[in-house]
Amino acid sequence: MCATAFAADLTAISFDDAAGKKTSLKDYKGKVVLIVNLASKCGLTPQYEALEALYRKHKEEGFVVLGFPCNDFGGQEPGTIEEIQKFCKADYDVTFPIMDKVHVKGEEQHKLYKTLTGEKGAFPGDVRWNFGKFLIGKDGKAIARFEPTTKPDSAELTGAVEKAIAEPAK
Repeated sequence: MCATAFAADLTAISFDDAAGKKTSLKDYKGKVVLIVNLASKCGLTPQYEALEALYRKHKEEGFVVLGFPCNDFGGQEPGTIEEIQKFCKADYDVTFPIMDKVHVKGEEQHKLYKTLTGEKGAFPGDVRWNFGKFLIGKDGKAIARFEPTTKPDSAELTGAVEKAIAEPAK
């Protein structure tokens, strides 16, 4: 599913990186960002490979993938952040930034995901499974949402990324 841009600026919402340092999308302003909730023990885990390839292909053009591990779906991300990082590097040679674990749904849902998926959010409706994807434009606003089964190397997703990269910064 792809939809039009959402007016809310997401750059003020903070989250922790894997080292526990506070960061926000403000640190990525001027870049196109793909936010993905991750899991290492999921049938969709092989998407790491295509996510990394997409990141490497476009990172010099101002594109970044931000991975948010979560254990909200079937306990498929039970590890510590250190274990997750080790898995990502060893199994998929991941170089894109991995953030600290978050909840993408439920009572403890992270504010970033609440803003993206809440009733008044950019794309209302719960994240359905691991590897849900949200594309954020250079201005820090949500552009598109892709379902977990949308592969990172699909024409739909890569086309949206390339279009967002080509847009002038505002």
